[in-house]
Amino acid sequence: MTAMQSPLPDDDRKATGDALQGALVDLLDLSLVGKQAHWNIVGPRFRTIHFQLDDVVDTARTYADTVAERAAAIGVPPDGRARTVADTTRTTGVKEGWVKDSDVVGVIAQALRDIISRMRERIDLTDKSDLVTQDLFIGLTAQLEKHLWMFQAEQQQTG
Repeated sequence: MTAMQSPLPDDDRKATGDALQGALVDLLDLSLVGKQAHWNIVGPRFRTIHFQLDDVVDTARTYADTVAERAAAIGVPPDGRARTVADTTRTTGVKEGWVKDSDVVGVIAQALRDIISRMRERIDLTDKSDLVTQDLFIGLTAQLEKHLWMFQAEQQQTG
């Protein structure tokens, strides 16, 4: 099959494609972790955190599509298959069953910290390989940091 022609030189396409693929896995897994927590949260802060999780999931899903389409636009086929996400994720999820509201806040805050750290590495990397992708990563990271701020504020309430 003929590959899409990339506007980037091969080395830049490879580096940027790897960064985009890592971001795609992070975002898809964050959306799954967020929904699992959303369905199983219990406790006095249920309602607030339940809706807060929807916001995180919406951000993750929207940006996952944007990231995947950026990969395709530079000639890199995105891989969002469940097996790929399961085999390559570095995000820690929630435990099985009902999860206390304070535990959900802690798990999501840590997942966001970890993903933000990797996103900042990707921002640095794409400074050399593709400024368009870097711009996408900067906007995404700003949204993730906003969510982290809100979950950290929740930790002050619950922890």
